[in-house]
Formats: sequence, C-alpha cells, structure tokens
Amino acid sequence: MAAPSDNSTGKNSTNLLNHTGEGIVLDIGTGDGRFVSALARQNPHKFYIGIDANTKALEKISMKATRKPNKGGLPNVLFIQAAVENLPEELNETADEIHIHFPWGSLLRAVVLGEEKVLAALRRICAPECVVEIIIGIDEERDKSERERLGLPGLSGEYLRETLVPKYEKAGFELLKNGVLNSSEWAQIETSWAKKLQGNEDRKVNYLVFGAV
Repeated sequence: MAAPSDNSTGKNSTNLLNHTGEGIVLDIGTGDGRFVSALARQNPHKFYIGIDANTKALEKISMKATRKPNKGGLPNVLFIQAAVENLPEELNETADEIHIHFPWGSLLRAVVLGEEKVLAALRRICAPECVVEIIIGIDEERDKSERERLGLPGLSGEYLRETLVPKYEKAGFELLKNGVLNSSEWAQIETSWAKKLQGNEDRKVNYLVFGAV
C-alpha cells in the first residue's frame, strides 16, 4: 500500500490523513488504479486515493506506487481496501473530489438506487464544496442479467428526476449537471473499463455531478 510522502502537510487537525497541498481526490471502486495513477502523474500537487473492496487488482499498482519517484513511484497516491459503506473514519471531511467511474455489482446498485447508507458514507467524507462525479455505463442487452440480478431500473430522465436525485438531495447533495456521454467522450476516461468497452456504440453512459451542501 502506498503511503503519503514524509514531507506532506496535514490538511486540517480533524483527521489523520496527510496530503500534498492542493486538494484530495478519491476514486471509489478504483479497480486496478489506472485513473488514480494517471491523474496523479498529471497533477503532482493533488493527493489521490484509490479505494476498492477487492485488493487483488491493486497489488501490482500499489507496489509500484511505493517506489522512489525516479523509478515510477507516486508519492501523492494512496490505495485503501474498503467497502464504500464502511469507509475509514480518517477520511471524514477530506475529499475535495469523489469519482465513481463505471461501477459494477454492489457499488453500481448503491449509486443507481441511491442507497441511504452508501450516500451517507459519501457525504461523510466530503470536504466543504466537494464535487462528486458518477459515470454509469450500461448496455441494455449485454448487461440485462446483471441489471435483473441487482434490481436496477432504467436510467430514464423521469427516474433520475423523480426518484434518484431526490435521494441524493436528502443525503446532502445537489445536482450540478447530468447528461449522456457519447462513445468518443467516455472512451477518453482514464480507466481500464473505459478502454475495454471502446467501440460498444450500444452502451449508454450517463454522468451525474453532485455538489456537497
């Protein structure tokens, strides 16, 4: 597991997390950590945290992040094993940005259904004015069995407006914007899932951006 650099400065006295000075970015359901690693290299003055309940995909990238910077290490990266509903208390009020990209399984169900426990956990880790970006990609035919297993509704405008957004609002978020990404747009997102799904014109990719209030 990567750790904060020794010369980083604490953001505030209410948590144990250190960072490098220009915001803390969390990637929940980070998978193999590609988004975290790519963005951390582009933005060395931000501190990136990848969180996933499954550590198997993280093992290789976590070890690489602990190397010295001249050998490919990333001192502004930390990986944590945790389920979204049980995020460590040390993360309370730390996140300036939260990203959830192409979630699957229980995480997909949580964000699409607006599960109260998960939304409360997300709100708990938000710093003032935190922005939460959620990108959901579902192919109605290929993912039919998974949708049925998870009990997911279609992400229609009516469902978003009348059911989902009010749940986020109740949890302490306001919708800043939402829409649908075309395939050329979502293929540019720095995640392994986005790269694997390139060329699937039938996959509808919705995005929602919330602000903590």
